[in-house]
Amino acid sequence: MMNGMNMNKMMKQMQKMQKQLSAEQENLNQQSFIGKAPGEMVVATFSGDRKLTDLQIKPDAIDPDDPEMLSDLVLSAVNDGLQQVAAATEQTLGKYTKGIPGM
Repeated sequence: MMNGMNMNKMMKQMQKMQKQLSAEQENLNQQSFIGKAPGEMVVATFSGDRKLTDLQIKPDAIDPDDPEMLSDLVLSAVNDGLQQVAAATEQTLGKYTKGIPGM
């Protein structure tokens, strides 16, 4: 009988944790993360669920004789934004996955 009570208590704690995790994930998804290339020539904005929501390119970044420069600036801004999302996700949700294999 005691074992069944402990299992029930554990299940309630897991359900509570799942609700907290869902709420924190939704809050994270509503946030914006702004990645910037050097000189802010390209600015990429992401939502917390890693969706690109805006991309701004300064006219000075567009050089028809050097398209690789624009590619590098876009990559820099996108990677910066995604790194910010990853860091915030780890900080916010990492407490739920610590110690769980494969997470």
